[in-house]
Amino acid sequence: MLFLSNFVSTFLLSVAFCDAPQAWQFGFQNPASPIAQGIQDLHNDICFFMIVILVFVVWMLLRTLWHFHWTKNPVPSKIIHGTFLEIVWTVTPSFILMIIAVPSFALLYSMDEIVDPSLTLKVIGHQWYWTYEYSDYSVSEDGSIVFDSYMIPEDDLELGQLRLLEVDNRVVLPVQTHIRVIITAADVLHSWAVPALGVKCDAVPGRLNQTSLFLKREGVFYGQCSEICGANHGFMPIVVEGVQLDDYLNWVSNKLEEI
Repeated sequence: MLFLSNFVSTFLLSVAFCDAPQAWQFGFQNPASPIAQGIQDLHNDICFFMIVILVFVVWMLLRTLWHFHWTKNPVPSKIIHGTFLEIVWTVTPSFILMIIAVPSFALLYSMDEIVDPSLTLKVIGHQWYWTYEYSDYSVSEDGSIVFDSYMIPEDDLELGQLRLLEVDNRVVLPVQTHIRVIITAADVLHSWAVPALGVKCDAVPGRLNQTSLFLKREGVFYGQCSEICGANHGFMPIVVEGVQLDDYLNWVSNKLEEI
């Protein structure tokens, strides 16, 4: 019954939200954080201007081909200089870029905004797995919650699990909570990326990079290492599970009892 309930819940989540890459997918995964929502909104706004410019340029090309065909205009006109046209095609793109820059800079500044976090998660990249540390719950020098996360081999997958994306130990995080993520690496360059959360941060040996998370809803969010890090680069997935605060506290209590 437990297996059946897990399978049904996983299936319902996959139907309700697109939080993992799908075959022949065209478009973004469903956003689960304000940053991911902002990235998609900015993308849609830029695509609007792109389509308008594309339609205008195609219309101008077709109009030029039609009106200046050699059968209709055997003696081409010579335009040496057009001040008004030069002003228009200089000012208009500048104005469009200014319109795009406003939401773009707002999104960049919001991604770098420093919010007092309620939880800190440390991520360490290895060849070829991830290590996660919840240092906020340290009761001694060796008492923090630390575990490794390996990809589940294809032969060990259960029905409904995703190939090359499932891990043995998921990152469990509470929803509606400001979370600080500190990312580093132990050997070579890695990159911790979860598209549905709008996060992609490099893991650099000897350096701590920081990013923020705020999960708007529950779910299981899949990601992968996005920096070529060696032979098994494609086999170190990331799975973040967003749960309610009570469930998260129960998970933390169980982890502390295992220490």
